[in-house]
Amino acid sequence: MHLQTASPLDMLRLTRFPPRWRRPPAAGVPAKNVGFRKVASGVSSLGSASPRSLNIFDRDLKRKQKNWAARQPERIKFDYLKEEVGSRIADRVYDIARDFPLALDVGCGRGYIAQHLNKETVGKFFQTDIAENALKNALEMEIPTVSVLADEEFLPFRENIFDLVVSSLSLHWVNDLPRALEQIHCVLKPDGVFIGALFGGDTLYELRCSLQLAETEREGGFSPHVSPFTAVNDLGHLLGRAGFNTLTVDTDEIQVNYPGMFELMEDLQGMGESNCAWNRKALLHRDTMLAAAAVYREMYGNEDGSVPATYQIYYMIGWKYHDSQARPAKRGSATVSFGELGKINDLMSQGKKSQ
Repeated sequence: MHLQTASPLDMLRLTRFPPRWRRPPAAGVPAKNVGFRKVASGVSSLGSASPRSLNIFDRDLKRKQKNWAARQPERIKFDYLKEEVGSRIADRVYDIARDFPLALDVGCGRGYIAQHLNKETVGKFFQTDIAENALKNALEMEIPTVSVLADEEFLPFRENIFDLVVSSLSLHWVNDLPRALEQIHCVLKPDGVFIGALFGGDTLYELRCSLQLAETEREGGFSPHVSPFTAVNDLGHLLGRAGFNTLTVDTDEIQVNYPGMFELMEDLQGMGESNCAWNRKALLHRDTMLAAAAVYREMYGNEDGSVPATYQIYYMIGWKYHDSQARPAKRGSATVSFGELGKINDLMSQGKKSQ
């Protein structure tokens, strides 16, 4: 698909990424350096949810969708969004003034974060995903890597192994997000950091509204066609519940213009981001789809005939506790009241005169 506008993301998509499929197997990182633990479900129970979670998503279908997308000969043309978010995750890693001898990417896809990092910052990189084809067709990177087929909810690593854990646009498909965050916290070393990104609640609101209006008008009701997303208000609570501290959560929006609704849906399929909720409707009638495309263009269309799609991204950073980390002072230990803050300029000027 070719975009019709010249936005930054359009240029990103058309010019930024040359074909790069080649990757050395295991890149020379001995697996014995990392402690693995057994998971009760073998290869991490790809088609099932953990016992305590709601079973919202068909994880086996999601694995098939991602495998199909990774096998496509023109798969690189659908990587533009995950490449962009992966680079923004890498920027956050570089913002931390330290190096990370051992790092883990949870739900790595084709390695959208690792390719933006260098071996001066990350020594060795483990990449996990539920889709074997994504691991086999990973992008080229300079960091020594090991690929591990594993589920985000069932990480096969021992406690206190990794200095850094990252995840980009993967955790929104897990059935038990609290468990996945707890697993990430478990494998981090004390004073290790987790940096992640997932889609937010306003993602693809244009597509969602258009489909709902068209289906209601043509069929007398509607079914969910866009998967549910986590609310930003819940992320801080979930991170704290998993054991993280010194939390940071922020949001961003990326808007991409497409020739029409069908091109958008084609790209979502090419990304491996098609709906996999159990309650999805298997089939939409042709006239409903055509009506939805017309509603989309009428309600949200640009002057040049293209239609926008909004991707809301939640970024999160959390640290595993260590005694060396800064902590809040004890209650009642303050020596200056808030009421005196307005006088700070006077106090400073008096101090300078006395000198």
